Amino acid sequence: MGYNMSRLEIDSDLCDGGKSRNEASGSRQKLKEQLNYLDDEFAQLTKLRSEPSDHLSRAAPGKRELPVSMVKMLAGRECNFSGRGRFSSADRCHILNRYLPVNGPWQVDKMGSRAYVSQFSADGSLFVAGFQGSHIRIYDVDNGWKVQKDIHARSLRWTVTDASLSPDQHYLVYASMSPIVHIVNVRSAAKESLANVTEIHEGLDFSGNNVGEDAFGIFSVKFSTDGRELVAGSNDDGIYVYDLDTKKLSLRISAHTNDVNTVCFADETGHLIYSGSDDNLCKVWDRRCFIAKGRPAGVLMGHLEGITFLDSRGDGRYFISNGKDQTIKLWDIRKMSSNASCSGRFKHYEWDYRWMEYPAQARKLKHPCDQSLSTYRGHSVLRTLIRCYFSPAYSTGQKYIYTGSNDSCVYIYDLVSGAQVARLENHVSTVRDCSWHPFYPMLVSSSWDGVIAKCEFPGNANEPVPLGRRRSRRRHPAY
Repeated sequence: MGYNMSRLEIDSDLCDGGKSRNEASGSRQKLKEQLNYLDDEFAQLTKLRSEPSDHLSRAAPGKRELPVSMVKMLAGRECNFSGRGRFSSADRCHILNRYLPVNGPWQVDKMGSRAYVSQFSADGSLFVAGFQGSHIRIYDVDNGWKVQKDIHARSLRWTVTDASLSPDQHYLVYASMSPIVHIVNVRSAAKESLANVTEIHEGLDFSGNNVGEDAFGIFSVKFSTDGRELVAGSNDDGIYVYDLDTKKLSLRISAHTNDVNTVCFADETGHLIYSGSDDNLCKVWDRRCFIAKGRPAGVLMGHLEGITFLDSRGDGRYFISNGKDQTIKLWDIRKMSSNASCSGRFKHYEWDYRWMEYPAQARKLKHPCDQSLSTYRGHSVLRTLIRCYFSPAYSTGQKYIYTGSNDSCVYIYDLVSGAQVARLENHVSTVRDCSWHPFYPMLVSSSWDGVIAKCEFPGNANEPVPLGRRRSRRRHPAY
């Protein structure tokens, strides 16, 4: 059964699992004291995006009460204390980010092969799921999760390693262990898209010289914000940028000394690209000066093992990375170095994340040149390239980060304090990918058990579909 929240729990300021009122009050006071020391720039920026306005949060003239009562905020809005007649974006986020998508799980779909990719579209109306069995399904979220497009992938090698919707949601690209990325018209009339039988899946050659489909494989592919370019990372240590207008490769970078598992554009300008590799490094590439310099704008060190995924905050400054050292790290590119100054010789163990457990002695190691702002632990990054993300800006002010995990769960962390605020047990196998709806408290995860499952707040009127031994374990985010 899924975790169901009572009205009393919703209205409480702290979900204390049966603690007395005095104990809960003491916990809040302790947290308040701890947060007083979080005076770095990132903490302040996050606070500004998710804290209520003073005129809506004060019970009376004088000092603000903590935690802020939402009833008093609503009363302040109705009385138009702000003079705007509405909540600010920070007011809205302060209310919405208290209600995490933890009720459930409800089964969206189940396939006979492992699920590798799951992502909402930018407006939340569509959801894309990619499976190892050559299937990519696009669901109409607003129409009862009906399958809008059932795509049978062309020339699939091993699995769908990545898929990306264009910003206008007209096209989808998918990649596998090949230099050929295929593009599909999502808006065409055919519901079933069988490659080059019912529809053409055009191949985009990232090799640039047609050297064949065995040349290299692509782990990560992403659209630019304007939908005119694709960026990809590959197992030949390279980064590729493809121009969709000219249908030609516009840039290849010999970026790392090992597989490039993940790439993304830093912001909407498309000038900066972030990359993460099995060489344990994150790198920043500035296309405006790359031709002149031929090297990255900067390098960020701190992970002890390879990087599996990157997600940008969208501001061209901050991003997070998931690593095989079982951590997520938060980065500020202003702290990057011109080159990697520390080697990995401080490691004294042999380990392969694809089939071995992470060594106990490795968990105690720290990188001597760690440049990250924060580190988050608790989840498990094994067997596959598990992904992590910032929570949505609209509803949470990007106050949280969340990730899949090899232990079949989804983890949600408070970005500033690092506290684990939720652990969702929605599956019985590795959760490789998950996606938080851009506007609603809904989180959907995909697993190697073939199940696409969603959690919501407060959830729908139906009982969750039984999914085996699952229960969402939740600790209310502290304020």
